[in-house]
Amino acid sequence: MNFNFFRRIVVPAFFGFLIFSNNAIADDWTFQLEPYALATTIEGDAGIGVVDSPDIKVDFDTILENLEMAGMLHFEAHHKSGWGLALDYGFMDLQGKVNSDAGGFVDAGVRQGVLEGLVIKRKHYPNVFVDSFIGFRWWDNDIDVHIKSAVLPIDIERNIEEDWVDPIVGMRVLVHITSKSTMVLHGDIGGFGVSADVTYSMQAGIIYRMTESLSLDMRYKATWVDYEDGTSGQQGYFKYDTVTHGPLLGLVYDF
Repeated sequence: MNFNFFRRIVVPAFFGFLIFSNNAIADDWTFQLEPYALATTIEGDAGIGVVDSPDIKVDFDTILENLEMAGMLHFEAHHKSGWGLALDYGFMDLQGKVNSDAGGFVDAGVRQGVLEGLVIKRKHYPNVFVDSFIGFRWWDNDIDVHIKSAVLPIDIERNIEEDWVDPIVGMRVLVHITSKSTMVLHGDIGGFGVSADVTYSMQAGIIYRMTESLSLDMRYKATWVDYEDGTSGQQGYFKYDTVTHGPLLGLVYDF
């Protein structure tokens, strides 16, 4: 799949069609825009080319356990019919280095971008909204690894840029606890072997309304993915089996 074409043409056309369809009258829609930050941890395993053996396996749980803030942006639109759409993009850049007692080291950097697009169907119940959705999660990863072994004659530097798209389905429940507080529970699953073997996400937290148009979003978010391309131990092999998680803080603007 040509992912540059997907990113530049298909995604904008898809959402443009939804927004400017003949039902998309401005008075019938409500919108949300939310810049937010995530105190990010990435944990799991990665393999790049021949860099995937018991001796020199890249272990992100050890290398990249440090937290760094990363910027994200979320957008939603809901029609009075109950249909809606959402678009979410997050980018993070993490670095880490581990030195061995024998003098070797593993130095790794991860630049990860994740774009999600969802079509939503909302049902209203007393004090509760239930959103069912279907969409995609697009992963764009750039990973640098430098491994030097103090025991084996190994000094490897690798860079790989890998992106893929996973279909996802899921549900979100919003429970109005008080006039100002709403509990959010979100879960999805996807992949299904189309690109990744599996990907899923879970979120839980509270949205606190400060004014008529501004709310504070406080939740915890975790996203898993198990993706593999190529043959282990061969050039071109790529494995990414990780969870990206952390506390989220956002400011929601309703208009």
